[in-house]
Amino acid sequence: MELSNVNSMDAKLHANVETNSVNSPDFSYEDGLQPKKGSTRNDVLDMSRMGKRQELQRNFRFLSIVGFIMILQSSWESTLLAAYYGLTNGGTGGVIWVTVGVIIGALCMIASIGEMASMAPTAGGQYHWVSEFAPKSVEKPLSYITGWLALLGWVTGCPSAAQLTSTLVQGLILLKDENANVAALWQTTLFIMIFLVVAVAFNVFLAGKLPLAEGIFLIIHIFGYFAFLIVLWTMSDHAPASQVFGTFTDGGGWGNTGLSCLVGITTPLWCFLGPDAGAHMSEELKDAGRVLPSAMVWATFFNGLLGLTMIITLCFCIGDIDAVLESPTGIPIIQVLYNSTGSYSATVILTTVLIVLSMVGTITVIAATSRQMWAFARDKGLPFSSYIEYVRPGWDIPLNSIFVTLLLSLLISALNFGSDVALNAIISLSNAALIFSYMASIGCIRLKRFRNEPLLPRRWSLGKYGALVNDAALAFLSIAFVMSFFPITPLPAPIDMNWAVVIFIFVIVVAAVNYVVSARRHYVAPVALVKEQ
Repeated sequence: MELSNVNSMDAKLHANVETNSVNSPDFSYEDGLQPKKGSTRNDVLDMSRMGKRQELQRNFRFLSIVGFIMILQSSWESTLLAAYYGLTNGGTGGVIWVTVGVIIGALCMIASIGEMASMAPTAGGQYHWVSEFAPKSVEKPLSYITGWLALLGWVTGCPSAAQLTSTLVQGLILLKDENANVAALWQTTLFIMIFLVVAVAFNVFLAGKLPLAEGIFLIIHIFGYFAFLIVLWTMSDHAPASQVFGTFTDGGGWGNTGLSCLVGITTPLWCFLGPDAGAHMSEELKDAGRVLPSAMVWATFFNGLLGLTMIITLCFCIGDIDAVLESPTGIPIIQVLYNSTGSYSATVILTTVLIVLSMVGTITVIAATSRQMWAFARDKGLPFSSYIEYVRPGWDIPLNSIFVTLLLSLLISALNFGSDVALNAIISLSNAALIFSYMASIGCIRLKRFRNEPLLPRRWSLGKYGALVNDAALAFLSIAFVMSFFPITPLPAPIDMNWAVVIFIFVIVVAAVNYVVSARRHYVAPVALVKEQ
């Protein structure tokens, strides 16, 4: 969904660049730039301009990449599973209206990311864009730190996704027997590790089937949405609309309802973070510079509709909110389904849909994380980069990067053997780290617009609305970034504290020191490889 047509100057510039590139000796197919591994002519030109080799097979198409993004965002599923935060801080009215605001902000953010992805469709994503668009004086260190934070956000997202799947399984067991011994730390940790291993096994042995799987599970994602919608509306008692849309609560005890609603932004944020996943798969997408931006925006638009209608449905049908939030299952939606249907079997069937989609989401997160890691290692941004970046002949996937992703995810998960405080502290960092990487990349291209500097040619453009959309995205991300460091209550116990700010600052300091001491000599900023045209 293009927000505007490409302005005439950019269109002419791109036409000239493409024509000259294809016809010039530097870009003749006789010189080794033949399309390969499923690439189109434009893919070849994009990769050549960025100084990258085509190492991965381009198996994804428009529908499969839309499915990839929609399954990863899991909008309606996430609103059900993360409803606790928004209902506690904001109430039904607060979570609904905050979700509307988040959808608008997320669309501006994703449109901004989509335009950059059209300019430079690379698995590197944010750190690459920072390198190309940031002022020369800061582009290399800022790109390096952005790469570390983006990767940190994705790596911590892997055990987080597996933890969600684990919690659903345990919640279903506890619904049948609330005294069942399945919630010990070691049991939760083993569940997480099992789901991580299964997700990695799929990414290794069924990698060629991933696009097909994403298309199939996109259908399940949509049909599952209607199944939940029908069950909740036909089998539940409904609250009056005035109560649903007009009830704002300060359940966290912040002393201000507006602030409490903003703290509850965690619920809708879960649905729309990670849109850069599509960018990290761009070197496996056919005609990425054209297809990817449209896929990202369409996926988010439809996910926004599904997520908003589902959270409204939940608020109408939830019943006694306090009782649901205190359910022994630990998952409010499981209790809501049981209260609505009165049937354990029906609840099991519907929850199983959530478990399957959550598991596929874990597979998707592993895929995106490994590509981000592989790209950063390709630019020598990581320890052991030569091992991580290696693509084994005949595999056409970053196998070593997938294994390293698994290792790191298992190590993070192992913290849960001793204390879930440590695991939750690291997982809570995911949102803040990703948001910072979005702010850095969008901020750089906004600065170029402010300085009236020429932008790279692209086939998907924000045109004359670019500055406005970038500004709206940055305003939204700034609020989301600040609120991602807030705990649920103002005076939490250590176990409920949001330790993300401490870890975030620590990572920034470590990355900066490492850059000064070592990385500035071996890190190859992506802009250093870009060919002038």
